[in-house]
This record gives sequence, C-alpha cells and structure tokens, in this order.
Amino acid sequence: MEYYEGKLCISARELVGKGIMTSANYAKKAGRGQIDVVRQGKGLGNYALIAIDSLPRIYKEKVQELYPDGDLTHLKLWVCSNYETDQNAVAFFHDRDKTGLELSPEKMKEYVTNASVLNCCIKLYNRAATAQKLMGRKYNWEDMVQAIKALKDEFGHTLPTSALRFRKKVNEYRDGGYGSLISGKFGNQNTRKVDYKTERLILGLAVLPNKPFNTNIAEMYNMFVCGELDVYDPKTGELMNPDDFTDKKTGDPKELSETTINNYLNKPNNKVLIEQQLSGWSTFMHEQMPHMHRHSGSFSLSQITMDDVDLTRKLKDTKQRVHAYYAYDVVSQCVLGASYARKKDEGLVVDCFRDMFRLIARHGWGIPAGIEVENHLMSRYKEGFLKAENVFQFVRFCAPLNSQEKYAEPLNGAKKRSVIHKNHEGIGRFYGKGKWRQEYKKVSDETNEHYEDKEYFTWEQLVADDRKDNEEWNNMLHPNQKMYPGMTRWQVLEANINPGLLSYDEKTLAYHIGEHVETSIRRNSTVRVAHEEWWLSDTSVLEKLEPNNYKVTACYLPDDEGKPGEVFIYQSGKFIDTVEKVKTYSRVMAEQTEEDQAAFVEQQKKIAKFNKYIEDNTIDGLGILKPTTQMQHEEPLELTPMTTKDYKNESTALLPSAEERAYADI
Repeated sequence: MEYYEGKLCISARELVGKGIMTSANYAKKAGRGQIDVVRQGKGLGNYALIAIDSLPRIYKEKVQELYPDGDLTHLKLWVCSNYETDQNAVAFFHDRDKTGLELSPEKMKEYVTNASVLNCCIKLYNRAATAQKLMGRKYNWEDMVQAIKALKDEFGHTLPTSALRFRKKVNEYRDGGYGSLISGKFGNQNTRKVDYKTERLILGLAVLPNKPFNTNIAEMYNMFVCGELDVYDPKTGELMNPDDFTDKKTGDPKELSETTINNYLNKPNNKVLIEQQLSGWSTFMHEQMPHMHRHSGSFSLSQITMDDVDLTRKLKDTKQRVHAYYAYDVVSQCVLGASYARKKDEGLVVDCFRDMFRLIARHGWGIPAGIEVENHLMSRYKEGFLKAENVFQFVRFCAPLNSQEKYAEPLNGAKKRSVIHKNHEGIGRFYGKGKWRQEYKKVSDETNEHYEDKEYFTWEQLVADDRKDNEEWNNMLHPNQKMYPGMTRWQVLEANINPGLLSYDEKTLAYHIGEHVETSIRRNSTVRVAHEEWWLSDTSVLEKLEPNNYKVTACYLPDDEGKPGEVFIYQSGKFIDTVEKVKTYSRVMAEQTEEDQAAFVEQQKKIAKFNKYIEDNTIDGLGILKPTTQMQHEEPLELTPMTTKDYKNESTALLPSAEERAYADI
C-alpha cells in the first residue's frame, strides 16, 4: 500500500498477485469505472494504483486481512508520502556561521533527516481532521512514535523512540528550530566563543602586511586575549581591549585552538575577503573576480575582438620580443588584422586597424558592427574613433587585466597551442610545464641573472612566420563542427557576413586612423601629398576655405606599401574635398604614349574647368562719380525765399547736365 494524491492506495499487482481479486475481475471493474484507478500503469516503471476506499466491501476486508495493523500501516504510509527533505535545514546545517560547528557530512545528513521527519509529524499534528481519520481518534503520540520507530531504517533518523522524549523533542524543535537538534556533546560553547566580533579580529590579523601563516595568526590571537600583544585599529588608531573577548560566564579569555582558527580562515567567504586584501589588484582580477558568461553570435563581422601578444621567440639584434596586435572576428574566429612593432604603443594599434580595414576593403565588406577592446592603448580614442556610432555601432571597453572578458585572449591561447607550437621550436616559458617548458642557457656574469635562448631570429623571419601561422589558423576547421560541419574559419566568415553592416567609409577611417599630412593648396588647383601632386575636384572648393588660408590637412589610409589610395583634405577639422592624383605626361612629344595623351587631355579638362569657373564668376567693374571742381570751391549762397514757380526754375538751373558732368570729370 501507499499514499497517492492524498488517497490510501493498493497496487493492481497486489490486488491480483495476493489473490484479493482475479485479473479478469480487475479488468472488468476498472474498465467500467467501478473502482477508482488513481494512477494508470502506463510508462516504464509505473504500476496501477487503486484507491482502497473505492473497493467493494468484500475486497476491503481482504485488504485488511492482508494488512492487519491497519491504523499503524496507514500512518506509516502517510508519513512516507508526505516526507520531503527540508532544504532550509540543508542550508542551515551547512552554514558554519549558524551552527557554530564544523559538522561532518554524516552529521549534517542526520540532522537534516531529523528535521524533515519532525516537519512531517508537526504537519500531521496541525491537521486534526487528518489525524482523526488516520488514527481513528485524536492525535496519538504512542502511535506516531511506533510509526517513526518502524520507519527508522528507511529514513535513517536518530529521533527518540520513547513517546515522552519524542513529544519533548517535537516541542523543543518547534520552539528552538534547527539548533535544538544539535547534540550537546559538540559543546555549543563554540558558537558563543567565535561570535562575529571575534571572527573579525581573526580576519584582521590574517590580512597583516607580512601575510602571516595560520599558526602565527592563532598564536597572535591567543597572545592578544592574554594581554601579551597590543592590537589596534589603523583607521582610528584605537587600541583594542582584550577584556572584550572574554567568556562572560567565567571571565576567562576566549582561547581558541589552532584548528578552530583554521576553520574560520578557510571558510570560502572569508578566504575571498583575505585574498582581496593580500593580493595585488591584477592577481585578484584574474583569479577571484567573477567573469561574464556569454555565448557566440550568428553573423560574422558582428563583433571584432582585439588584443596584443608578445611573440615567444626573440630578435637577434635586441634579444627582445616582437609585439603583435590581432583583430579577430568573434563568430568565425578568423584573424582579420595583424600588426607588429618593436615598441608597444598606439602605432601598433593603428597599424592593426589599418590592416583589418584593408582586408575588408579588398573583399567589399561593410564596417564591423561592434568591437571590444582593452583600455590600455585605446583610451585616447574613446571620444573619437572608438566612440559608439562614429565608426562602429557598438563599442565595449573591457575591464583592465580581466583576461576572461576579452574573447581575443582565449583565441590567442588556442592559436598558440594548435598552430604556433606545432610549427616552431622554442615556444614556451621557463616556468612552463611539460612540453611548454623551455630551457635557457645561463650567462655567468656579475649579475648572475641573465639567460640566453638557444636560437634568435630576424625581424623579417618572425613576422613572416606569424603571418603564415595566422593564415593556417584561418583555414583550419572551425571548432564548432556541429554548427559548421566541414567548414573552415574563413569559410564561416565569408558565408555568414552580417547583412545589416554599414557601408565601408574610407573617408571616415582616413580621418581617424589614417596618415595626416599638413600641406597647402597651390596655384588654386593642387596639393602635395606623399611626394605627389593631387588635383582639387573643382575650383569651387576654394569657396570652402577660410579667408586668406590655403593650409589644409590631407588624410589617407596607406596601402600595404604605405602609399595613399584616396586622399581627403580638411581645414580646421572641416571636410573640404576628395582630391585626385595628378597624372603627368611626357613633355617629349615623340615619346608620348597613349597614357601620356590621356593624362594630357585630363589636365586640359582641369584647366578648362578652371577657366570656366573664372568666366562664370567674372566680376563686373563699376564706375565712381566724383564731385566737380566748381562745386568743390564754390562759396555757400544765401538763398532768398522763393515761390513755387521760382523753385522749379531754380532747381533746374542748379543741376548740371550729364554732358557737363562728364567734361568736368575729364
């Protein structure tokens, strides 16, 4: 028998197998709904359950004969069906701060079980109607104890089997909670000894600048409570009073064993607090600080991740490492851009961006939607190039020294393990383990701290090798073969370009990460950039210049050879024009080629446009009327009052004719 959905049930196997009912009779009554089949026997491991109350009287009597201890059996079944592990008890007994003890796993399991059984008993006690139905009368402690005693082997509890003691334990549990279940043999004095104040004292000693060992901490604590060591608060300068750490009952110092102190120092929450105080910021960030958990996207060029790395092998001339900077596509993991330098500075970053955008321009792709970069070397671009929506729609500056935040860092590691270590010797560090450990030759000099590599390399060799490694990496199978079966990283890149990218904008890129050359507009037509002459697109561009200022800034993205493609000119940060390279032609007519003739025609067109502009905007001259000599020297006249008729005649006489004015000018 068992309880199911609050009903006392018997299985179909018991009904038929124990001879209570024939198989045919069971099938007939179940099919006609004459008995309540509360659970069908469908599915693996399931069996049919029939409510005993729904059985005809003759079959109920047979069930009672099969289970003579009816009330006790019902009670045991009810307890089993209502028993559930108390998760709050699990949390309590696993928390040393609450128990004050270092309980063994066995003891924690025992106390959780006891609490769960008592919960079940209290639940039944609070349900008077259910108790009456099960026991046939009011709550009977003797019956409950018998049921709990019978289930001791099944649950593994250690509750009292005496009715009086069990009843007392239930009341203690209801009043005192989980703590009442802890045996007194553990000496709950520990809970009172290591209170919050004492624990903070122990932790304060643990974070002293000399990083004391646990044995030293225990020794210092006991010396302090005995008055042999002064301890003060650096914030206030106030000495701590040993009398505050005495047993209130006996007045004796709270002397703690080394084991007790070790237990508190090794609590996970305390360990992280101690590490935060004793570790450097960088170490704490890498080893203790939680990191973000993310998943990859669906489209390539949706996000670029960038990071630097030092090539493992060293240069011949300087015995130093080459600094490299990479730009990866997050989805395909392809290296889109790479740069190399002897010095780790902003030039290294700019060269990497340029290399990436040259690749993008060659393939006709758009501007990547987002980018994640480090603060170091990138902070100067926060309000310009790397300001969201200036070039990239989304920009994230990752927390410094947190390697888990930048996806580029694990990609650097994966490339080193899968490609670089396979292709080259001398990959690793002296502190590496196994195949990653490299041996170095010690130099016996006055410092006794110099080491030499087995082999050194030229700049050209190291850069060429690394670019080959990047190419091999890009053409290896993508690690997620479940999503991209049979596809390389490069194939994933090309096949999944984000359709919502902004168009490639060389003008904006040239302004932010291109070469900047100060030059001047010459002869109202050209500027000189990269040792070459460049035409203004039209003479009307002169209208955009500031008064009496022909100085401009030319911006361009250099190609692989450092030469400009398109050149854009600015004045005081304002875009002026996109200039065109001047194509020269041979002055020796006998040697002119078709290209020379085409260049000649093109220049003639430029000159014609200039002349057309001048013609269209020619200034019309104006004449100026000068006063006559007579009028300049004539004395003022005294005028007498005149009539209207006189005024008309007089005014006409005073004004000279046009002919007279012309002669007077001459």
